[in-house]
Amino acid sequence: MKIAKQLLFAAGLVAGASMAQAASTLIYCSEGSPAGFDPGQYTTGTDFDAAAETVFNRLVQFERGGTKVIPGLAEKWEVSPDGLNYTFHLRKGVKFHTTDYFKPSREFNADDVLFTFQRMLDKNHPFRKAYPTEFPYFTDMGMDENIAKVEKLDPYTVKFTLKKIDAAFVQDLAMSFASIQSAEYADKLLKEGKPQLINQQPVGTGPFVFKRYQKDAQIRFAGNKDYWNKGEVKLDNLVFAITTDPSVRFQKLKAGECQLTTFPRPADVPAMKADPKLKVMAQSGFNLGYVAYNVKHKPLEKLEVRQALDMAINKKSIIDAVYQGAGQPATNPMPPTQWSYNKSLKDAPYSPEKAKELLKKAGYPSGFELSLWAMPVQRPYNPNAKLMAEMIQSDWAKIGVKAKIQSYEWGEYLKRAKAGEHDSMLIGWTGDNGDPDNWLGVLFGCDAMSGNNFSKWCYQPFEDLIQKGKTTANVAERTKLYMKAQEIVKQQVPLTTIAHSTVNQPMRKEVQGFKVSPFGLNSFYGVSVK
Repeated sequence: MKIAKQLLFAAGLVAGASMAQAASTLIYCSEGSPAGFDPGQYTTGTDFDAAAETVFNRLVQFERGGTKVIPGLAEKWEVSPDGLNYTFHLRKGVKFHTTDYFKPSREFNADDVLFTFQRMLDKNHPFRKAYPTEFPYFTDMGMDENIAKVEKLDPYTVKFTLKKIDAAFVQDLAMSFASIQSAEYADKLLKEGKPQLINQQPVGTGPFVFKRYQKDAQIRFAGNKDYWNKGEVKLDNLVFAITTDPSVRFQKLKAGECQLTTFPRPADVPAMKADPKLKVMAQSGFNLGYVAYNVKHKPLEKLEVRQALDMAINKKSIIDAVYQGAGQPATNPMPPTQWSYNKSLKDAPYSPEKAKELLKKAGYPSGFELSLWAMPVQRPYNPNAKLMAEMIQSDWAKIGVKAKIQSYEWGEYLKRAKAGEHDSMLIGWTGDNGDPDNWLGVLFGCDAMSGNNFSKWCYQPFEDLIQKGKTTANVAERTKLYMKAQEIVKQQVPLTTIAHSTVNQPMRKEVQGFKVSPFGLNSFYGVSVK
């Protein structure tokens, strides 16, 4: 605890200050260090919380704590009758942040929207050539292939033209990766030969202004006094105190060293609820924790092998030990609260004996060896990946499969997994936009093979269904297609679904106005400290 206090003091806070003295400062004990601050490059909540939810805005956004799409940097929009043209009318008078490293000379306009999306669309874009990077979310959803062009009709009107209907296009634009960058700032960085700083020193229009970042220690933001949505910024300072150990986060919360934290250990939740100085907000998680099987690696390309591994996992024991009453068994590759969820599907029964028979049939009567990757951080869908990996390792040993548990720093873990280095891995997902394609397409579609499709599974009968679902406007027809697609996932076993977790959000009672996001993100606009 002494180290934590020294950190806060070094950050310019007064050690031992009472909550009343720091009434306009909120300290959030976060779970990990972001890989960077350019939201387009990333796919995880850790990265999005530190940039997209603080520094940036999008053309449209989700209402805080909900799934409804509302105006953001665009005041209104129209969709053409054929569903291929989206025209956005931009908000006037929006200011980009003034920082130590950038002073904007103009307000937000259509040029910023064009820069943001053309950089993702065009690999020959000057900025992208100077700072080569990929945009996994953009490509996972096939937006790089489907957006034919982005046009500036006038300084405050932008038109997107699609090649085919995308039923979730507006919801997609509300997601973190679509955060609007400053074209003027990008030009400055390009001229200075420092384009990579867009990922280290962010400039946006959002509710908080980036101040500084100390990896594995803290991120500091200041409230944006010029924020376009008046009254939504109630904090003078926002501090992310990066604290990877959940027990330490709990101790800091109790001691008043932070006012809000995340991902508590299930075992700590009763004590949090019993503490008169704390409150715990809870809701059913819009999430899924699972084991992904890399079908590009032998022997996982064989269906019988994947079926055997699936049947050998004692899911009930894992949920009891890892989630401790805060999780429910997952059958489908999406949660039951997602529309188009197929209620008729059932898990294969837990049966080590049957699993052994399947391995023998597949040509592995004595089993085999494989790697099992375990996440180094807590996520909403998995509170303890190390314990889960050890339990799966034990289950697989009973059928002769020797799993070597591996882990890496979180950013490295995802980078290596996207490159397909793993055999099997623990991973998961929290829905980002309320659309079924955000599960089936982003996690298992062919477009997502180099992104979040960690199973590296591209199966044409499934692909045909989800592509048709994405380009169909009728909800009833889309539902039929997605229900059939879930049946195929269940038959082909590119993953073992483990659990949907309950999300517990602990905070001190002085925190007012915080809302739990169904998408697992943490937003601090509209939040105050009493």
